[in-house]
Amino acid sequence: MAEAPEFQKKQLAFAAHIRDPKNVSPPDGVENRRMAIYRELFFNNISNLLGHTFPVLKKIHSKERWQRFIRQFMQKHRAETPYFLQLPQEFVSFLQDEYEAVEDDYPFLLELAHYEYVEVVASVSENENELGDVNRDGDLLAGVPLRSNLVWVYAYQFPVHRISPEFLPEQAAEQPTFLAVYRNEDDKVRFLELNSMTAALLEAIGGNEEELSGAELLRNLATAAQFEDVDAFLAFGAEALAEMRSLGIILGAKAA
Repeated sequence: MAEAPEFQKKQLAFAAHIRDPKNVSPPDGVENRRMAIYRELFFNNISNLLGHTFPVLKKIHSKERWQRFIRQFMQKHRAETPYFLQLPQEFVSFLQDEYEAVEDDYPFLLELAHYEYVEVVASVSENENELGDVNRDGDLLAGVPLRSNLVWVYAYQFPVHRISPEFLPEQAAEQPTFLAVYRNEDDKVRFLELNSMTAALLEAIGGNEEELSGAELLRNLATAAQFEDVDAFLAFGAEALAEMRSLGIILGAKAA
């Protein structure tokens, strides 16, 4: 294999030092004062970007611990994208696969990071809703309910939407926390806490290839959950569907 050109060697040495200035010497012939400008610029840009994307994660940690996250991210993770908007995903991948955890790390660290990251996913998603086949006021029980293409459902072991400096749970909750992340018609990203049944209902609507009615979907869920009072379950489901339609999570029923 041919030896890399000299300018490429210089670039690699420059990047290696920027990522890990304590352990990697700067390239030869570059004044340290100039290198210091680049070291600070790169670190601060990444820190500020991730700090805005993960505000709660940053707020619940000391300045020193937050900077440790950023430095390890720069040292250990090889991002596969040059785009700043995709760095939050790279940061979540780093926390999941490469971060060197310490004993006093919060047990919800990765879940909180993911929760804050999905807001970015929702805000920049290019998904669209085709409304031509939607009856916005259609009967959601008798008709086929249609879910927005700008809704994502996640289950967490910790109530990540409540975490703050005043609430730092030490153990996972007995029941998972289900959250719907959605972008409404005003392009605002919102979160709705679900229970296991409403989460299952949203998933069933999203995968409703047989085009079952809302009532049929609910009956299937009641059977799977061994819920004896089907009428009560249908009434509960109707209220949940109406609320989700008012929020834009459910678009309406499929037009006849």
